[in-house]
Amino acid sequence: MVSRPRGGVTAGVAAALCVLLLPTAAAAHPRSDDAPGGAVPSYRLADGAVPVTGTASSADGPQLEREKVYSDTISPGQKKYYRVRLDDTSSAFVSTVLAPPPGSESAILDGIQVSLVSTDGRSCGSSPAVYFGGETARPVAAYASRRIGDSSVPCQEAGDYFYTVAWAGSKTGGTAKWPIELRYMSEPGLKPGAAEPEAPTGWSSKAPSPGEGGAPQKVSGGTGFNDAAAVDDGAWRDDIRPGESRFYRVPVAWGQQLFLRAQLANTTSDGSSFTANGLRLALYNTARGRVADKSTGYTGAPTGVDLGTAPAAYANRFEGDTDAESAMRFQGWYYVQVSLDPKVSGSVPLTLNVGIEGAAQQGPAYDGDAAAAGFGLGDADGSTSGTSFPMRALGFTGIGVGTVLVLGLGTWHLLSRRRHPAESGTDTGPAYSR
Repeated sequence: MVSRPRGGVTAGVAAALCVLLLPTAAAAHPRSDDAPGGAVPSYRLADGAVPVTGTASSADGPQLEREKVYSDTISPGQKKYYRVRLDDTSSAFVSTVLAPPPGSESAILDGIQVSLVSTDGRSCGSSPAVYFGGETARPVAAYASRRIGDSSVPCQEAGDYFYTVAWAGSKTGGTAKWPIELRYMSEPGLKPGAAEPEAPTGWSSKAPSPGEGGAPQKVSGGTGFNDAAAVDDGAWRDDIRPGESRFYRVPVAWGQQLFLRAQLANTTSDGSSFTANGLRLALYNTARGRVADKSTGYTGAPTGVDLGTAPAAYANRFEGDTDAESAMRFQGWYYVQVSLDPKVSGSVPLTLNVGIEGAAQQGPAYDGDAAAAGFGLGDADGSTSGTSFPMRALGFTGIGVGTVLVLGLGTWHLLSRRRHPAESGTDTGPAYSR
């Protein structure tokens, strides 16, 4: 009888351990084009995104269902209609990401305008246009919303509504068709009779003095919302190429503020020159609504741009004095976008400093599972612990390593016993093969 080499068990255990011991927190998806000088990747659509074609007529717009992601295209001057069905118990957020191919050129006022309207033409909520703000075309996103539970806001009734996506700004640009990604999210309303939370007071958007920090952790940013790399409080090191946008996601609990600083190192390439919007830092909320967008010039010398937010609070949607405050209306993942102007000569080292300030607070009394609808941090109760995201991931990895080690050694021991004849009456222990 021919027996299998005992080294196979050892190799299996070793392979399992190697997989589990790989870094877990930095990149959501490996990128094959991360080598310096590689082509700038296109925006990665959501896995399983459903292709649709918006129509010029409101009578024929395709239906968008909640919790699904859709893909389409749009050209300069176009306006497309879609249809969504709203209930009378939850707030609705329908977003669009405009994702120009890398290297595309745009006018300063090119962008998108989205709206949510009733079938009789009433606007369900304001939604300012989102522009590129320069000649650099990069992924931008906007949402339109219907807020439930406020009699002063129209569109409270259940039924069909129109969602429109229109090219904003210049109507010239040839026959280019740029990808768009659409998503419909539904946030539960509050329980009947529940008091609406109050807006936070006494806060400042100025970042606190940084504490002692260690060496930045390596991270590889994603191409968009779907493959954004998870980061938490601390410093993160990446590299960014001309014309590229890198995306990261940060967990923000109720009551917490987010402070960001993106820093470019000096470029070592020859022929560097001034670019007015060389470095851009943008922040989007859980439903892909823009919170803030800042930029600074880049001459090839070290530079940076920073921003701070209001505390995440349910009441910000009613009482926020600015669009940036109003957008901090959810607990959940917030998305950071760092973009480098295509005129910059060569790849540049990037450091992203993330600060999360404030203790997690109790959220509103939702009449439903907000976390399951996408407005949460992934924990069963929708709350966060005092452990940072990377350490939580590492903790679970440690548990997995221990489990695999125990099971692997047990299996190894059992197979070793079975593969030795019983007549010796002894266990000779493991044998190694080369």
